[in-house]
Formats: sequence, C-alpha cells, structure tokens
Amino acid sequence: MFDELKKKIHLIRKDLEQLGKYLDIPTKEKRIDELEHKMNEPNFWLDQQEANKVIKELKTLKSSVQQYSNFNNKLGELEELLNISHEEKEDFFTEVDKELDLILKEIKNLESQILLGGQFDLNSAILSINAGAGGTESCDWVSMLMRMYLRWAERHNYKTKVVDILDGEEAGVKNVTIEIIGDYAYGYLKSENGVHRLVRISPFDANRRRHTSFASVEVIAKIEDDIVVEIKPEDLRIDTYRASGKGGQHVNMTDSAVRITHLPTGIVTQCQNERSQYQNKVVAMSVLRAKLYELKRREQEKEIAKEYAIKQKIEWGSQIRSYVMHPYNMVKDHRTEYQTGNVQAVMDGEIDDFIQAYLKWKAEEKK
Repeated sequence: MFDELKKKIHLIRKDLEQLGKYLDIPTKEKRIDELEHKMNEPNFWLDQQEANKVIKELKTLKSSVQQYSNFNNKLGELEELLNISHEEKEDFFTEVDKELDLILKEIKNLESQILLGGQFDLNSAILSINAGAGGTESCDWVSMLMRMYLRWAERHNYKTKVVDILDGEEAGVKNVTIEIIGDYAYGYLKSENGVHRLVRISPFDANRRRHTSFASVEVIAKIEDDIVVEIKPEDLRIDTYRASGKGGQHVNMTDSAVRITHLPTGIVTQCQNERSQYQNKVVAMSVLRAKLYELKRREQEKEIAKEYAIKQKIEWGSQIRSYVMHPYNMVKDHRTEYQTGNVQAVMDGEIDDFIQAYLKWKAEEKK
C-alpha cells in the first residue's frame, strides 16, 4: 500500500500544479500587495462603499492563495510521514489514504471556484422551488428538494433563511423561497436552474403505483445595495395578510406578512417569516430588486425572451435532471450527462459532482 500511496501523492501533486496555473498565484500575490498598500493610504476609509469592495476582494484573493499554500503543506507533510513510516501498520496507511482523498476533494472544490467567473458568482443566492405537474406528489417533491439544498448549504457552512413558504394542501410544500448566504452560493447553485423530475413509487398511492413528479428551481444572485435598480412606487402593489406558517401568537394574530407585486412585469415576491411587517417588507423588496436585475440582465444578453411572460412548462420533456428511485436508482443530469446510482447521497445534499460537471460543461460551451 506504501507504493500506491506514493503514486497517489504524485497524481494529486499534478492536479495541484494545474490548479496553480488556473489560480495564477503570482498575479494574485501582486494584487494582494496593491490592495494592502491601498488600505494603508490615509484617505482609504473616507469612501466606505469603495473600502468595502477592496476588503471583499482582498479577502477572496487571500483565501485562494492560502488554500493553495495549505494544500502544498499538507501534501508535503503526508509525503514526509510516508517516507519515515515504511514499517507502519495497515491502519496508518488507511488514515493517510483518507487524508489524501480529502485533499483531492478540496482541490476539486477550489477548481470549481476558478470556473466561477461571472459578475455575480461570488454573491449569495435566492433559491425558489415551485411544484409542477403531479399534485400532492409534486408538493412532496418540493419538500425533498428543499431538504436537499438545505443539507448542501449546511455541508458548505452557508447560512440559510426561509423567506417564504406555502404548504401543500395535503402534504409537502407548494412553493418556497430560501436565501443561501455566503461566498459563491450563487455561482454554485446557478447550475440548479430548471425543471427537476422525480420517478418513484408514490407513498400516497394505496396501489403502490409508479408516479412522475416535477418541480422547477429558480436561482438568482442576491445583489448588493450599491447595484442601482429603479423601482417606481407607483409600479408597486403592496398587500399585507396574516402569515400562515408556524410562529406563535404574533404571526397568527397580525397581518405581518407582505406581498409585493411589480405591476409592469407581474413579478410577485412575498415574505412572512420575519418578526414584523416592516422586516417582511424589507426582505420582499430585496428579493424583488434581485429578480428585476436578473430580468434586465437576461434581456440585455438576449438569453431568453420575455422570461416572465412565457415560462417553460414544468412538465415532461423540459427537465434538466431526473431522479429515478424505481425501478432502478439513478440521478442523471441531461445537460452534462453526469449520473450516479447513489440517489440517497444526492438527496442528502451531495450534489457537488453535478455542480462541478455543469461548470466544466459551461466552460467548454464558451470556447
């Protein structure tokens, strides 16, 4: 096993060298010096907005350089341990192997970040899931997808906040909007935009028949306050209503929930999970700003025409990914052709391989 581990270290070091080329470490180190010099200037804090941008960029650059340095150090330490431990027991080699697998996984994750070069890839994300064709089955499917994304966020140490949720009539969730807060949340999760299809034996069918359900996932970037989006007060209709979710006497007895309709586009955002009507309005407006900016961006790029006037149907033939639980186990992405038979792991939030496959696929498309 000693020789196998030495070979594995050699292959990982090659991956690390490739990563170093992607990262362009010398350029990043030069930029770090420039930003640190800028921070030491006497008038740096006079423009708070510009100062925050510099600090955010510096933090991101240092994180990449430090991660690359850590990979090199860890590999060197493990290689040195192996060189002085020929006579160690099998348990020792097994532990080293696990450490190498962990390093390789972290290298792949950092490689994914390099592929995230979009204007807002670094931003937090606003993720919405809506039930499609399939009735109660689709509502249950929405709740399963919600759990999958929450588990994924938890694995990556992202903070999450349920902005709005509407329970299904019999079971599950009809639609839900979640903020996923942290660096690169949008860059990763933009791969999830589209229709997701589930095939399984329905737990709601007494005859145990196979059912197909659909749910649509929409992911938009949470835009910063310095991004200007013009919203005219006369273009808004703001309604308040009694929150339907759990939350105690305050939520159940007051009209604290807020629904905002942008009349020119028909876009509707709502929030009912904050403690006051004012807080719900602030969150709903934040989501509306992000949706309007995304609509404007897509129109400018001419990627899709009249996004909110002609929506793709949430049904057969339009799915980006299928999750099959009967008569066999398989999750397959129809864009990248990546697939796995471990459906349970995927539903527990292990979707990184799908995300990485998508990012590489998009990068190839641009060439």
